[in-house]
Amino acid sequence: MLAYRHAFHAGNHADVLKHIVLTRVLRYMNQKDKPYRYIDTHAGAGGYSLEGQYAQKKGEYLQGIARLWDRDDLPELAADYVQLVKRFNPDGRMEQYPGSPAFAQMLLRPGDQMRLFERHPTDHRILTSFLAETKGVEVRDSDGFDGLKGQVPPSSRRAVTLMDPSYEGHGDYGRVIVSLREALERFVEGVYMVWYPQVSKLEAAQLPRRLETLAPKGWLHVRLTVQVPDAQGFGLAGSGMFILNPPYTLHDELVELMPWLVDVLGQYDDASYLIEQKAA
Repeated sequence: MLAYRHAFHAGNHADVLKHIVLTRVLRYMNQKDKPYRYIDTHAGAGGYSLEGQYAQKKGEYLQGIARLWDRDDLPELAADYVQLVKRFNPDGRMEQYPGSPAFAQMLLRPGDQMRLFERHPTDHRILTSFLAETKGVEVRDSDGFDGLKGQVPPSSRRAVTLMDPSYEGHGDYGRVIVSLREALERFVEGVYMVWYPQVSKLEAAQLPRRLETLAPKGWLHVRLTVQVPDAQGFGLAGSGMFILNPPYTLHDELVELMPWLVDVLGQYDDASYLIEQKAA
């Protein structure tokens, strides 16, 4: 589990989908003055060099953020996301990619809280130097699956959780379900976002249906498929986001965005998207 480094994948098509959804959820939360807590169970390093050896090894960002960076026809949701990435690169060059905690830092307001879990020693050290001294932020070197239940409910009774493990660790798919079930028992009103990879594993295919059974209210599921696995069935064909208690505005926003995103990020003729929901 601790061998995984997101730096190899930063800014790829999966990050584009994940961070557009994250941006929309946090923008929605910001519409009310009442503060909230943002919880990231697998926070990573907080930011990643796109010019370093990790990102350059496979160049995954070239099929992700790089395809959006210079476009002048960005829909509103994509434009908001790209503007935040550019804000993370103040010199105007695409050198760094913000991780989820960096997106949250750019969007959270004074009075909001951030609770970040990261166990990889190098990523934890980078994340700590980046955000640990920021007011309202706590960075924890502990297991986010176990730690989530201790973070809900916050005193404000408003919280957003992002859960995006590597799924390379032992039993990550099952631990997503157990951790969320425990959190929902404590705080059913929270917004919970789960990212998952579209790979040739039965657990990945089953995860959205398992998450549906946890949702006592509404849910939304969006998936972006951009490429085919290799001849051995390996590779990241796409990714999905499953949101429990989603903002009521999110479905219509994604319906408008996803056809454009398929056109821009698709790497084969049958690239596609899926959006499904159960309203609260």
